[in-house]
Amino acid sequence: MSDSSQNSRRHSAPVVDGPGKAASRAMLRAVGFTDADFKKPQVGIASTWSMVTPCNSHINELAEFARDGADAGGGKGVIFNTITISDGIANGTEGMKYSLVSREVIADSIETVAGCEGFDGLVAIGGCDKNMPGCLMGLARLNRPSVFVYGGTIMPGKGHTDIVSVFEAMGAHSRGDIDLIELKNIEETAIPGPGSCGGMYTANTMASAIEALGMSLPGSSAQNAISQEKRDDCKAAGEAVLALLADDIKPSDIMTREAFENAITVTIALGGSTNAVLHLIGMARTIGVELTLADFTEIGKRVPVLADLRPSGHYMMSELVAIGGIQPLMKMLLDAGLLNGNCLTVTGKTLEENLAEVAPYPAEPPIIAPLGNPIKAESHLRMLYGNLAPEGAVAKITGKEGTRFSGSARVFGSEEEAQARINDGTVVAGDVVVIRYEGPKGGPGMREMLTPTSAIMGRGLGNDVALITDGRFSGGSHGFVVGHVSPEAFDGGPLALVENGDTITIDAEADTIEVDLSDEELMRRREAWKQPEPRYTRGVLAKYARLVSSASTGAVTDQE
Repeated sequence: MSDSSQNSRRHSAPVVDGPGKAASRAMLRAVGFTDADFKKPQVGIASTWSMVTPCNSHINELAEFARDGADAGGGKGVIFNTITISDGIANGTEGMKYSLVSREVIADSIETVAGCEGFDGLVAIGGCDKNMPGCLMGLARLNRPSVFVYGGTIMPGKGHTDIVSVFEAMGAHSRGDIDLIELKNIEETAIPGPGSCGGMYTANTMASAIEALGMSLPGSSAQNAISQEKRDDCKAAGEAVLALLADDIKPSDIMTREAFENAITVTIALGGSTNAVLHLIGMARTIGVELTLADFTEIGKRVPVLADLRPSGHYMMSELVAIGGIQPLMKMLLDAGLLNGNCLTVTGKTLEENLAEVAPYPAEPPIIAPLGNPIKAESHLRMLYGNLAPEGAVAKITGKEGTRFSGSARVFGSEEEAQARINDGTVVAGDVVVIRYEGPKGGPGMREMLTPTSAIMGRGLGNDVALITDGRFSGGSHGFVVGHVSPEAFDGGPLALVENGDTITIDAEADTIEVDLSDEELMRRREAWKQPEPRYTRGVLAKYARLVSSASTGAVTDQE
C-alpha cells in the first residue's frame, strides 16, 4: 500500500486492517462492506434527517447522494444520523430550552460516532439552524478532512408567506386585526414543503457564513432544498472529501482567523441573524481561533448591509437563489477589498480562485444593493455595552426601527409571563420589555424570543416598544430588540436588578445599553438579590447549565 493511500486511511486502518481486526470486518460486512471496501478511505456522512421538521425531512435522500459521491471518488461512504429539533415548532414553549442545547448534542454525537468508528473524512448535512454550527463544531473537534452541506431553503408559501408570517399573524389575531379563518389560511399555506425557513433567518445566515468560511462548496448555501442543484451539491461534497484526504487539508487549515472575518463580513452584508454572533464565536473557540464581540464591531464599521431580505427586508432566499445566490455578492465584496481572497476552501483552492469566473447579479430584481448605495452603511449587528451589559449584548438594528430608544422597564421573569402581558395589552407604547432568567444557565438553554417579538409586531408596537433579554432571538425577529445580555441574570448580572419603571436607554449609535440608576443603587439592589433555584436539577438541561459558558463567549460546553 502506498504512503498516500495509508495516509488517507490513518483513522480507518487501525479499525479494519490485519488478522486482529477480523471481528470489525465481520460486523462491517453485514452492513455492505466488501473486501475492496476495506482498502478504501471511509467517509462518514453525518445526516440530520428527521421527520421532526420540514427543514430536515428530505436530508435522508441528500445523504445518499453524498454517500454515492464518496464512493465515486474512491472512498467508502457510511451514513449515520444525528439529531435535530425544530425551533419553529418549539418557540414559545418550555421545549425551546432544548434548542441551543441541541447544537452541543449534535457536535458531541458527530465527534462520538466518527471518533469511535474511525472515519477518515466526513460530510455533514444540516437543515434547521442549530444543525449548522453543531455540525461545524463536531467537524472542528475531529479535525479530519470534511465538507459541510446545507440542506437548502424552503420555497415561499401562498402570498409570499413563511413561518414568520404565521407568528406575526398570531399577534395580529390577538389584537383582533384578523379572524380565525384568516389565521388558519396562513397556517395552512405558509410552509409548502421541505427546506429551511425562507428568509435571511438563522439557517440561511449560517449556511451563508459557512460557505464564506470555506467549509462548503461554492453555491451550497443558496440552493433550493428540492432541486437537482442540491442533489449535485451533495454528490460533489462526497467526492470533494476524497480530494481533501489526498491533499491532507483539514478544517484547521480552512477555519482560520481570516476565514472567520470573511464569514462575519458576508453575514453583515446579508443582514443576517444575531445568532451568527453566538455561533461563529462558538465555532471559532472550538477550532482554537480567538474571536470576540469586538471583532463584529470592528468589521461592522467597514461593511454595509446590502441585502433586502426578510425579516426586515422584502425578499426570500429562494429569490436570491434565482439570481445567483451569494457568490456574486462575495465577488463584489472581494473586489472591494472587504474579503480575504487568500483563504483556503474545501475545493482545495482559495476563495479568490473560486470566485474568479463569477458573473455579477442581473439588474432586476434589486435584492442586493450596490456598494455605493447600501441599505445601511454600517453593520446592523450592534455590540452594546453599559451598566446593564458589562460583558456585552447583541442588537439587530436595521435603522428602520430607529437607532435610539428610551423607555420604562416592564420586567418579566420568563418568556411565558411576557407573552401573556403582551397579548392582554399590559405592554404599551414606551415600554422596554425586560425578559430575564432566560440565559444559557438561567433558562437553561437561552430560548429565542420569536413569539413575543412577533406578538409585538403583530400588535402594531414594533416602533414603540423595545425588548431586551439574556435569552436570544430567532433570525426571524425584528424590531428594537437586544439579546445575549451578559452577564446573565441567573449569574447576578445587572439585568437581575432592574425593577418596573426604571428608565432604560438603548443607543445603537453609541453602542450602549444603560439603566438610569446610580452605582450605589445598583449595589444596594445587588446586596438584596438572591440567586433563584435552578429550574432543572437532572437531565440534559441541568447538565448543560452546569457546563455552559457565557453567551459573550459563544455559550459552549467544551471550554478549556
